[in-house]
Amino acid sequence: MPARTERTPVGDEFHGPEAAEMFRNSGGSGPLPGRLWHGFTLGSDDVLMEKSAPSAFFPGRCALPELLQERGIDTVLITGTVTNVCCESSARDAWTLGYRVVLIADANATGRDQDHNATLHTVYRSFGDVRSTAAVLAMLEEQVTA
Repeated sequence: MPARTERTPVGDEFHGPEAAEMFRNSGGSGPLPGRLWHGFTLGSDDVLMEKSAPSAFFPGRCALPELLQERGIDTVLITGTVTNVCCESSARDAWTLGYRVVLIADANATGRDQDHNATLHTVYRSFGDVRSTAAVLAMLEEQVTA
């Protein structure tokens, strides 16, 4: 989930002050569970984290890599928005850090199909696997029953 960050002169210059302020607040405020979409149900083992960069794996911007390492997790499933910004950034950095990466094609979204599809192609060719939700659920079910 995006963290609320400080505005920077570079961000204001690049995006313009109004858009920079919108991006700065895009993750909302208050306790993390209350910032999720109302249809999500949290499980007792779920962990919520904030990231202060497009990538959840960029060093020093999110505690996710350390948490995964502590738990011995070597594979990440990437879902979310925006496919060609945060999701792709996370996929690239996760791969660079040595994780197996699976981008869930139908559980990512962006404004234009062509941008979404270009990212799916880039990730598949260079940084990980691309699968549908149904395919990933079937693979997970096989692991549970094996």
